Amino acid sequence: MGSPPDTSKSSKLERYNSYLRRVSSAKLLAISSQLLFRATLLAALVLILLFTLNHPPLSSFQPSSHSHRSLLASPFSTPSGASWERQVRQSSTPRRTDGISVLVTGAAGFVGSHCSLALRKRGDGVLGLDNFNSYYDPSLKRARQSLLSKHGVFIVEGDINDSALLKKLFDVSAFTHVLHLAAQAGVRYAMRNPQSYISSNIAGFVNLLEVAAKVADPQPAIVWASSSSVYGLNTDNPFSELHRTDRPASLYAATKKAGEEIAHTYNHIYGLSITGLRFFTVYGPWGRPDMAYFFFTKDILSRKPITIFKTQDGSGEVARDFTYIDDVVKGCLGALDTAEKSTGSGGKKRAPAQLRIYNLGNTSPVPVGKLVGILESLLGVKAKKNVVKMPSNGDVPYTHANVSLAEHDFGYRPTTDLAAGLRKFVKWYVGYYGIESKAKASVGGRNKGVDAVQSA
Repeated sequence: MGSPPDTSKSSKLERYNSYLRRVSSAKLLAISSQLLFRATLLAALVLILLFTLNHPPLSSFQPSSHSHRSLLASPFSTPSGASWERQVRQSSTPRRTDGISVLVTGAAGFVGSHCSLALRKRGDGVLGLDNFNSYYDPSLKRARQSLLSKHGVFIVEGDINDSALLKKLFDVSAFTHVLHLAAQAGVRYAMRNPQSYISSNIAGFVNLLEVAAKVADPQPAIVWASSSSVYGLNTDNPFSELHRTDRPASLYAATKKAGEEIAHTYNHIYGLSITGLRFFTVYGPWGRPDMAYFFFTKDILSRKPITIFKTQDGSGEVARDFTYIDDVVKGCLGALDTAEKSTGSGGKKRAPAQLRIYNLGNTSPVPVGKLVGILESLLGVKAKKNVVKMPSNGDVPYTHANVSLAEHDFGYRPTTDLAAGLRKFVKWYVGYYGIESKAKASVGGRNKGVDAVQSA
């Protein structure tokens, strides 16, 4: 009888063969994975190369007039190139021998566009900077930009929080002055988006002062927009620069007051010449749609009811020291012209520097109800009024400017009363929005106000 088969050897052989098959499969899988990874990487590199060749860099992207960028805008890529630098230099170079070179932040804004145009018309060099955010319709800002462009003012699209961009601008042009008007405006909006005020009015201002103090050579003199809102709960009347400003009634006011303290700090440490201007309810053509006179006009023509506030105690109407844009522009230019040179260099103070603060108002507070009456007369339309008590949203019941200090130091004298200023605004409004024919059709032959405005 033969011996039984050696099953142990057969089993070992089978296990060995199985092991070899697993090792071969693992090696094959590893090789396949490596080949797939390399193929994927190669394909990605090819796609990136094709994209780069067929698309412009992101820094050259210009959003359309309908772009809605966040108020907390992310930093922009620093523009570059010979053509861009040539535009910056050409715009910022004065045309008159004794002209100044001014960087205007917020140049596509209401006050900024008017000041930029006035400076350019008298022969100064002007370069604008604006981020075209969507706090209100950016198309209005684009229209202002177009107007300035026709007069040789170039606006760089960028944000004051972009340090690299600011350094680039000061490297390309030696600005003698900065007119800093870029800010997040509005009292009530601060309750919905408080961070935008911190980002723009505080962080943005600090960023600008940092570059002006430590990078710019020479250091420019700085004129910037504070606000009458800093008077807050002050009850002394009219408001004087000597009155208390440590009780703000809104976050917007608090950021502007913080700006005044920050300005003092940079003046003291770095020798920056700084002038703050407290604006009092500026109005006029090309104005801001979030202002009462602007949306009152829109709603009156649309037959929509308007809300008029009375004081919390019901004792009277809310009143404002409405200041026409041309008067404010004269004040801004007067402050620029009398601003002394900064005294620092490379972040080091050499001597004491000028530090000033001024009211720029009209000195004649007008109840909001009277403003509505003037608009009714100009438009030939009766407003539907809803009179309510002022809510607790940061607004103050009245403002009244004492401008004697600005008058003494640079001859500031407001000359435009509210009726004359609103007439000019309504003329612009019906022309810009092309609503003259609609207004006539809606009120028939009774619309003598718009006819008179158009012929003024």
